[in-house]
Amino acid sequence: MDAKKIVLRLNIINCLKCKMEVLKAVAKLEGINEVSVDGNKGELTVIGNVDPVLLTKQLRKKKKGAVIISVGPPKKETPKKEAQKLCESLPSYCKQCQLVAVGFSPYDDGQLCSIL
Repeated sequence: MDAKKIVLRLNIINCLKCKMEVLKAVAKLEGINEVSVDGNKGELTVIGNVDPVLLTKQLRKKKKGAVIISVGPPKKETPKKEAQKLCESLPSYCKQCQLVAVGFSPYDDGQLCSIL
């Protein structure tokens, strides 16, 4: 079974609580590869092998009023060559990000406390 892209319209307000409720309800279902919530548009996009009717039922149980907008194949993304070149040219760390070990003795009995 091939993955499909399902777009649903929801009755949600653009707030973190509403988005988290939607994500928790959808995360319980099997076969989901990718999920995104657009609070401004009130849309949920799901990519994976999941039944759109089952997805809609799950969201309606959470009082989110889901309506199916579209079901179709997902768009295949072409890899960006510029991003790969940029990552190859950057060093693995800079001087400020370099890991430094620090040790000091806050106690009189000689115990050493080390911080990484």
